[in-house]
Amino acid sequence: MELAGRRALVLGGSAGIGLATAQDLERSGVQVAVASRSATTRERALQGLGETATRHDVDVRDRAALSDLFASLAPLDILVCAATGGERAMGPFLEMDLDGFQGSFDKLWGYTNAVRLGAEHLTEDAAIVLVSGFPARKCHPGMSAISTVGNAVEGFARAIAPEIAPRRINVVAPGSIVTEMFGPDLAQGEKILAATTANNLIPRPGTPEEVAQAIRFVIENDFVTGTTVDVDGGALLP
Repeated sequence: MELAGRRALVLGGSAGIGLATAQDLERSGVQVAVASRSATTRERALQGLGETATRHDVDVRDRAALSDLFASLAPLDILVCAATGGERAMGPFLEMDLDGFQGSFDKLWGYTNAVRLGAEHLTEDAAIVLVSGFPARKCHPGMSAISTVGNAVEGFARAIAPEIAPRRINVVAPGSIVTEMFGPDLAQGEKILAATTANNLIPRPGTPEEVAQAIRFVIENDFVTGTTVDVDGGALLP
């Protein structure tokens, strides 16, 4: 896919990996729209994007609002889903509030909503990218909810890839990445991440920009669909 002149929607595109992806695509000549639930991060996002980028208020769990957004932006060549959908539960499974565990699946429901409702507004050669995470295949204690949801996201992409062809769908699975999800104190977040990634083959946390490069790869490469690309510093390896 030649990116220049294409149209993209990045859900969850106002911060972290989503914002880095929107910026990366814009530098490649893509007309970018970013959407998220947070007005604060949307305003901040536009400071890092060009004048042609547009921002939109949408909750991926709100199907009516999501349908209206797709209709207003159609036709789209690129759809990136990086929205978490809501809070993610962490902690020992046998002590976990089951409503919290169930609520973690809002990420999956948001992705399925986006793909199902957005498909009719995508061009025939469109590319869809979902963001998962390394816990899907290497779950550390306390991350059972996140791991289970990640498994579901990756399985979802493999399951529907044959149905939506020739449109393509892929998953990018980041490792530990320095983003605002670790709190407003980025220095403290980086310290925590440095400790948790010290035994990785690449002993440091990744950056949103490194994940965005992988997302752009699966968008541009027309011979890739139904697969998961890991950007994790070797976290999956022993």
